[in-house]
Amino acid sequence: MKSQRNHKSYAGYIRYKVLILVILLALLILLALVDLAIGSSGLSLGDVAKAVIGQGDRKIVTIVQKMRMPRVATALVAGFGLAAVGCVLQSILRNPMADASTLGVSPGAAFGAAFAIVVLGSGVQSPSDASVSFSSPFTLSLCAFVFSMIPTVVMISLSRLQKVKPESMILTGVALSTLFSGGTAIIQYFASTTQLGSIVFWTFGSLTSTTMREVGVMAAVTAAAFVFFFLNRWNYTALLSGESAAKSLGVNTGALIVSSMIVCSLTAAVTTAFIGILNFIGLIAPHIVRRIIGNDYRFLLPASALAGTCLLLLSDLISRMVLSPLVLPIGAITSFVGAPVFIYLINRRNRRV
Repeated sequence: MKSQRNHKSYAGYIRYKVLILVILLALLILLALVDLAIGSSGLSLGDVAKAVIGQGDRKIVTIVQKMRMPRVATALVAGFGLAAVGCVLQSILRNPMADASTLGVSPGAAFGAAFAIVVLGSGVQSPSDASVSFSSPFTLSLCAFVFSMIPTVVMISLSRLQKVKPESMILTGVALSTLFSGGTAIIQYFASTTQLGSIVFWTFGSLTSTTMREVGVMAAVTAAAFVFFFLNRWNYTALLSGESAAKSLGVNTGALIVSSMIVCSLTAAVTTAFIGILNFIGLIAPHIVRRIIGNDYRFLLPASALAGTCLLLLSDLISRMVLSPLVLPIGAITSFVGAPVFIYLINRRNRRV
C-alpha cells in the first residue's frame, strides 16, 4: 500500500515537471509567432504560421522567412544556449551569481571586438577607398571568440595548477572582467568617432546582424553543448550537495567541473561573438524556473533553456514595440528586464533565510 502511494506520488511529481516544460514550450512558440508577426506589414498569427512552412501569400512568405526568421532564430538559439550555460555554471561553481558575464566571457568578447575594430580595422570601412573594405564580421567574431575564451583558460589553469576552489572562480572571473573592461576603455580612448560608434553598437547586442549560416553555427554548438549537459544531468544534481557528497556517489567532480567549464565557455563565447553582449539571460532564467520546478537537473536544465528563450523573445518584442518604429538595443532591454527580476528574487530568498 505504501509502495503504491509512493509510486503515485512520484508519478505526480513527474507529471507536474513535464507539464511545466510543455507550458514553457507552448509559450515559446506563441512568443516566436508574435515576434514574427510584429512589424509594419501588420501580419496576423495565421499568416505567419503559414508563411513559416512556406504556405500563403508569396510576399508574406518572403517577409517572414527572409527578413524576420533570422532574427527570431537567433533569439531562439541564443536564449536557449545562454540560459543552459547559466544553469550549469550555477551548479558546478555552486554559486547563484554564476553566468557568462560574471566569469569574464562577455567582457573578454567585448575587448576582442574592440581590438578587431580599432587595431585590425574590422567593422569599419575605409572612407578614403570605397573598394577596400576592412569591415569583416568574421574577423570581429573570431577576435571576440578568442578573447572570450581567455578567462576560461586562466580559471581552468588555476583550478588544475593552484587547486583554486570552484567558489573562488567567480572572484577570478570578476577580476578578469574588470581587467578586460579597462582594456576596452583604453582602446575606446584611442578610437575614432566611427570606430567608437561601431564598438558601442556591438556591445549593445543585436539579433539582426546574423545570417542563417551564423545561426546554424550557433545552433550546432548549442545543440552539442546541451547534449553534453543533459548526459551529465544526474552529476549536476549531485554536485549541488557539495563535492564530497558527489564524490561519494561516484562523480568525478574534477573532470566534470573542468569539462563543463570548457563547454559552457565555448557555447557562451560563440553566441557572444556573433550577437554581442546580452546580460542577465543566463543569470535569471535558471533562478525563475528553479522556484517552480526545483533543483532536479533532469527538468531544471531544459526548463531553464526554454525560459531563457522566452525571456529573449520577450525582450526582442519590447525593444521593437516601446518606441516603434525605432528599435531599442536588445542588450539594454535584457538588462532592464533582468535586473528588477533578479533583485526581486534575491529579496525573496533573503526573506526565507
